Amino acid sequence: MRTNRHASEEIAPASISVRIDKWLWAARFFKTRALAAKACDLGRIHSHEKEAKPAREVRVGDRLRVRTDSGEFEIEVLALSEMRGPAAVAQTLYRETEASKTARAKAAEERKAMQEFAPLPARRPSKRDRRRIIQFRGGR
Repeated sequence: MRTNRHASEEIAPASISVRIDKWLWAARFFKTRALAAKACDLGRIHSHEKEAKPAREVRVGDRLRVRTDSGEFEIEVLALSEMRGPAAVAQTLYRETEASKTARAKAAEERKAMQEFAPLPARRPSKRDRRRIIQFRGGR
């Protein structure tokens, strides 16, 4: 018999735990669960100041440090979920610390300022230049 899951059933009760890779995926820090597991393996996820493996259990109240392409987040887990839902629901799963928010904003401003000083190329790369770029990057 098949049952339908509702939005209220997506968030698990506080007494149970969820794998950290599933939770990071459900909280929309990563697009796929495989990317979340890879981030754990690469040491980009810390739970209680220790590197977290993908199978580590997350509970309500845990403090995590998550490093992604968009910056480093210091968060507190407010709710658990194994299912990826809408962004509005995902944002209710955690709370980011004020220090983390200011640090990410400062880093974004620095990146924006650095782009202003980066020299723009004089022209588009020629076909020969593109081939050299591809060869340099290890392609073909």
